[in-house]
Amino acid sequence: MAPSAKLRIIFGEDDVRKLLLPAGIPSTLQDLNDVLRKTFDITGPFTVMYQDMDFDGQFFTLTSIEEVQDKANLKVVKTEPVILSLTPVDMSETDSPVPVPSMEASSSSSGSNTILLSSPDESGPCYRSKPWPFKFEIPVFSYDVDLALEAGKQAYENDGTLLNNPRVTSSILEKLAETIFGFTAYPTGVQILAVAEALVQKYPCLKEPGSFNGLYGWQQRIKYKMGNYRAKLRGRQLAIPELKVNTLKRRRFSEEGSPKGFKRPKKAEVNYLPPLPFGETEETLEKERLDLLKEIKKKNNERTINEKMEKSFALRRREVVNDCPEIQDLLERWPSLFCENQ
Repeated sequence: MAPSAKLRIIFGEDDVRKLLLPAGIPSTLQDLNDVLRKTFDITGPFTVMYQDMDFDGQFFTLTSIEEVQDKANLKVVKTEPVILSLTPVDMSETDSPVPVPSMEASSSSSGSNTILLSSPDESGPCYRSKPWPFKFEIPVFSYDVDLALEAGKQAYENDGTLLNNPRVTSSILEKLAETIFGFTAYPTGVQILAVAEALVQKYPCLKEPGSFNGLYGWQQRIKYKMGNYRAKLRGRQLAIPELKVNTLKRRRFSEEGSPKGFKRPKKAEVNYLPPLPFGETEETLEKERLDLLKEIKKKNNERTINEKMEKSFALRRREVVNDCPEIQDLLERWPSLFCENQ
């Protein structure tokens, strides 16, 4: 039987009590907490701290029962739960839209962190409203491809037969490229690997024979398919600035003659270089910029400034990404960008 023990329990400067343990020190922290709660009628959550003589008697959070010895000093600290009161708000009655943190100014400096920014119109097909997902979800394929995959999956479960159908492979790559482009035009190697892993995990019959993990072939196919997909979009003369900015005609060249300055979104960055809004041109958006220079001089004008800043978002991104202006130049052209609510 374990020897009895005594503990000095500190609740506050003017509240110190003695705890008698006839059965000795409890074997676990939970048992000790239960004894403290029952003996001193403690309600609510609390934390136990012990006195460490290696640090001149300073108190530390108790994480191991081994730290508790006979006649030790323990401090009980009550932790108050955080209670959030949520009240519904009628957005139609607010004076101005909720301010959104801006990322343009930070993008002009290569060493700064990128802040996620919601787009002016996330419902449009030209804007990306979501960053790369934590777990890539394989999209739904066409009816005939889905039937072939289900049949191949069943055959693999029966005898390990792998599916080898070029037509199915081509359809899968086309759909994957379309889905990936919805998140980023230039996926990294890690992102491509995540897509290949998700595909083979869902359809094991698509494993690459001869590859140690069954993924290498799909990684290469997806990589080259994304290049072909971008080329197809450029060939259709579609207004996609983030593809146009990386054409050889627009990129600078290093002293060795190789292209440099490749521009792509940073991690978790959306709407990196969106096209101009439908019905707008650089001339009309430049007029909005000039109007902003006048509006910022007025008082209590946040609503109008926010509307014009959202409308001219694509034009600012072109300037930031294509021209990489200095902060001072950006301040002169877009002073509203440096307002607190932006």
